[in-house]
Amino acid sequence: MMAGMTETPHPEYDKHADTLHRALTAITERGYWSAYPESPSPRVYGETAAADGKAAFEAYLGGDFPLDQPGSGDRVATEASPFGLELNVSYPHPGVDELVAAASAALPAWRDAGPQARAGVCLEILDRLHRHVFELANAVQFTSGQAFVMAFQAGGAHALDRALEAVAYAYAEMTRHPGTAGWEKAAGKGDPLRMTKTFHVVPRGVALVIGCNTFPTWNSYPGLFASLVTGNPVVVKPHPRAVLPLAITVKYAREVLAEAGFDPNLVLLAPEAPGEKLATTLALHPAVKIVDFTGSTEYGDWLEANARQATVYTEKAGLNAVVIDSTDDFAGMCRNLGFTLTLYSGQMCTTSQNILIPAGGIDTDQGRKSFDEVAAGIAAVVGKLTADPARGVELTGAIVNDGVLERLDEVTKVGAAVLESRTVEHPAFPGAVVRTPTIVRLAAADTATYGREWFGPISFVIATDSTAHSLELLRATVGESGALTAAVYSTDPAVLDAAEAAAIDVGVHLSCNLTGGVFVNQSAAFSDFHGSGANPAANAALTDGAYVASRFRIVQSRRPA
Repeated sequence: MMAGMTETPHPEYDKHADTLHRALTAITERGYWSAYPESPSPRVYGETAAADGKAAFEAYLGGDFPLDQPGSGDRVATEASPFGLELNVSYPHPGVDELVAAASAALPAWRDAGPQARAGVCLEILDRLHRHVFELANAVQFTSGQAFVMAFQAGGAHALDRALEAVAYAYAEMTRHPGTAGWEKAAGKGDPLRMTKTFHVVPRGVALVIGCNTFPTWNSYPGLFASLVTGNPVVVKPHPRAVLPLAITVKYAREVLAEAGFDPNLVLLAPEAPGEKLATTLALHPAVKIVDFTGSTEYGDWLEANARQATVYTEKAGLNAVVIDSTDDFAGMCRNLGFTLTLYSGQMCTTSQNILIPAGGIDTDQGRKSFDEVAAGIAAVVGKLTADPARGVELTGAIVNDGVLERLDEVTKVGAAVLESRTVEHPAFPGAVVRTPTIVRLAAADTATYGREWFGPISFVIATDSTAHSLELLRATVGESGALTAAVYSTDPAVLDAAEAAAIDVGVHLSCNLTGGVFVNQSAAFSDFHGSGANPAANAALTDGAYVASRFRIVQSRRPA
């Protein structure tokens, strides 16, 4: 089938056309819009939705995950919950050649269905996942360490929004050109030259999504759905410690594809055995033409350099920075930054690490504040948010892996702590690994320390010579190592302009004077871009035209009319 108006509408497209058109409007307006409510309230989802979702999640525990896909009878179980819950879910473990062969065989019919049919089916998959959003949220919570409300929002509703955003961008790009065109050119006194031209949207091939431990759905859904809607079958390779959320995703995607008359092998799960390095094997397979990855800089760089047969999209690590110059709401600034550092124990790729403050202090609505007073103000908020374990763990969640604990131990040796990390007993899950954030004081000369990423509940307050010096350090660290977010606090418009100029130069998204309910480490689908592709932290942005356009090609044919 062709792009554009030449297609025969598909039932799933008709069913979801209004949602797609609203999403297409949202990506051009860039205002607030969400298709999936972020509140887990019974008033929104019904009185039994939470209990039903939890029961569905618990039914998976200690058993074989129900997934019927090609492959051997081998199974793997690799997950360990940060909350100490015994998961013991085993998953089918197909071979690489079996996966790639099954995916490749599913491609032609999916390609020929056309953009409308594919968009309709993808939106039906999202609708199916939304109906099971509590089940999904529990899986995200207990594999990532996120507290439940965050898992519901980021791992459920917001992940679905990001997926829909990717579908909208891809649909817009696929239908930018007509499916057919009549071409006529004058030819002197003779009849005009006439051609009928047809433009086919052609997928690149098998796509690979490499999932991460911290945000298994939020980070995977954009690539998964951008590739699928553009005609590419997708092999989903979860992080070994966070398989269940993506297994649930694949399960419902396969159900919808089969119900819509397509080969369910358009979406396949590829769990790996310990030490198998399955992502590397798949990423280098000649049939794999698209790779989406979220994770370490080292492996992301390796993929970019070595998966040469594929288009590779990476989100890696960075040094997110805050420049504090002055504020007219000192309490609000401290509250905002304190919450930012506490949320999910700082285990977000967007959380601020380097807080740059002039050594001579700053002007505020409460008078002049010394460097130590600014640092103490931020630390006091973190301390207050985490003082009560029952309330604190609903913000911090649990520590995702041992690497974070190792960094927490290491950071005690690099500087004086303004706020020390504490071990907290989770009142509901005795086996949970919970640590509160630490804030460490450094000098501007300590670049060997703050010039690397310390993923987890670790941040630095760095004494600089001046705000101009702070901006120089932002340029240097982000320019060299990248960042996904930057923030500035100032009552001086010239400083805000200088910070924006610096952010543009190093390609990082900037937030100014956040003192209320918007936080630098949160981004909203359809309005905020996540990553820019303009600095070393990521080579792509969620979501823009560049993120989707290379997942397909236009192939034309022409015949005399």
